[in-house]
Amino acid sequence: RISETGAVSRLGAAFLARAGFSSEASSAVQGSSTPAAAPVKEGGDGKSGKSEQGEAGKSVRGGPVSWLSFLLLLVTGGGIIVYYDQEKKRQIEELKNRTSAVKQEPSVGTAAIGGPFKLLNHDGKPVTEKDFFGKWTLLYFGFTHCPDICPDELQKMALAIDKIKEKTKMEIVPVFITVDPERDTVEQVHDYVNEFHPDLIGLTGTNDEIRKVARAYRVYYMKTEEEGSDYLVDHSIVMYLMNPKMEFVKFYGKNYDADSLADGIIKEIKGRQ
Repeated sequence: RISETGAVSRLGAAFLARAGFSSEASSAVQGSSTPAAAPVKEGGDGKSGKSEQGEAGKSVRGGPVSWLSFLLLLVTGGGIIVYYDQEKKRQIEELKNRTSAVKQEPSVGTAAIGGPFKLLNHDGKPVTEKDFFGKWTLLYFGFTHCPDICPDELQKMALAIDKIKEKTKMEIVPVFITVDPERDTVEQVHDYVNEFHPDLIGLTGTNDEIRKVARAYRVYYMKTEEEGSDYLVDHSIVMYLMNPKMEFVKFYGKNYDADSLADGIIKEIKGRQ
């Protein structure tokens, strides 16, 4: 039967292992709960018993120190985890605040979003912002290994541009730019964009090129701290409407559905004609 102390120590060791502490620290916690050796009955000369009791006494006295070490490690590990989560939330909140602060009214001029870039499209051909001159463009930044948000947003984009064409005959160019250039090769992006819309253009590039275009469009992205090739990427969930001069007009967040996105874009374009 496992004692209560032994059970607690095993839970503590499991926590330390999940928090990233070494196996030695976990072993130390488990070792602290090992029962002291049972004292040997006193022998005929009265010496043997005293010696064994002394050894047992040392083991018992060592217990509180080990538990104190465990508690210190427990508090430290919990603090590290809390700090990492808060720092991650803080960075995301800062990005949201910067994005929300952008003025979008026509009377205040063009916001400082966008800029020159040079990337490769999903056919492997060089593309710059000048290739989109003369067209209204809708941009979205994401990555092909995204499990849910990116597919939902691209599906919404595809439905919206079709609705716009049905209502007004206007054609909007949909563009997907990866924030995961390490895995999103030309071939990978090619297969991905074809799943959503025949007109969807996929763009990729080197790490430096993607970093530059993301900075120009104020896009936040950060690879999660996971080992192997199955990592995820935290990133902004925003679509950017750009005018025929590739100047920023308005951004649309996740709260828009396909209908409200289409109506919002139509309103912005007609208001500038």
